[in-house]
Amino acid sequence: MSFGLTPDQRRYALWVGETARESIAPLAIRHDGRVDRALVRELGRLGLLRGLFGGGEDEAPRDAAAMQLCLLRESLAQVSGAAETALALQGLGSYPILQSGRPELAQAWIPAVISGEAVAAFALSEPEAGSDAAALSLTAEPDGDGWRLHGEKLWISNAPDADIYTVFARTTPGAGPRGVTAFAVPGESVGLSGESLDLLSPHPIGRLVFDGVRVEPEAVLGDVGAGFAVAMRTLDLFRPSVGAFAVGMAQSALDATVAHVRQRRAFGGPLAQQQSVAHSIAEMTTQLEASRLLVYAAASAYDEGRERDQQSRRSAMAKLYATEAAQRIIDGCVQFHGARALQRGHLLEHLYRDVRSLRIYEGASEIQRTIIARSVIGKEFTR
Repeated sequence: MSFGLTPDQRRYALWVGETARESIAPLAIRHDGRVDRALVRELGRLGLLRGLFGGGEDEAPRDAAAMQLCLLRESLAQVSGAAETALALQGLGSYPILQSGRPELAQAWIPAVISGEAVAAFALSEPEAGSDAAALSLTAEPDGDGWRLHGEKLWISNAPDADIYTVFARTTPGAGPRGVTAFAVPGESVGLSGESLDLLSPHPIGRLVFDGVRVEPEAVLGDVGAGFAVAMRTLDLFRPSVGAFAVGMAQSALDATVAHVRQRRAFGGPLAQQQSVAHSIAEMTTQLEASRLLVYAAASAYDEGRERDQQSRRSAMAKLYATEAAQRIIDGCVQFHGARALQRGHLLEHLYRDVRSLRIYEGASEIQRTIIARSVIGKEFTR
């Protein structure tokens, strides 16, 4: 982890790992498909949620630092995937409020998110608008000086339990991405209901139904009709950190596998003495390091304020390569452990199950390839 990191960044990553091992790992973390509020509050108590917004212990929340976010997620993922995901969803759901909301709106919600008392969610996907996010059909109809939301959101992390949702709705029919507006919608709003979905996922996911939910003009995030830009700015920040999550998971799997092949005896000696095993470990290690460097490069591009096209391309490259590589690495680690790796409760059983969703959410791998191709070849040559 040392290449390209400052001493302060290395100390921060070590602090996150040590704090998580001492205080998070011993927790009995629930896996019942609902938000684990006790876990979220503990992340707040330990000061880990504050790292989502780039501030130190006594600093006010500000625009997130991508490198700090990546180090936070990578280090936490090596200890607890459930805790890492709970933390990341807090940031994904609330960052648009800090970034694009009115100061009084941010003041009402961000401190509660940082303390873990309020749970946040990012509500973009719909039944017919997943990868094609511009095809949103949830409508925001004018109602006096505000709007009424009608429609459905699907595959929403932390739904239906969140206290505050960043919701993207269509305010101008037929305008594609230019007709979408972002709103902050409290979970207790009249007309908002939902249900939990039983998915193969390391975090709670649900469905939301908006039946005339009233939103005031103060709830608009950014400008009316510019919600798609709010979503993309948020995803440019969080996509590299999904890669960091993948790096942390793969590192955890690889560490366990190196220890295993050193101890496991087969054919008269340690499994590690088999050349095919050693070469596979070398290949996985190389893929892991390449993933880490792509993630750090993307985070640096964001923090340095590079042009939007560069940020988007690097974010897409980091997420694409790191999540695909993590799937391959964890699969290879399962192979070396054999059947024991698939026993319920085994570290690799958790990782093997949980890593799959990373290649889908926040833009599937195919979408990342499209973003990269458009940046390199030109939009007029790609679809």
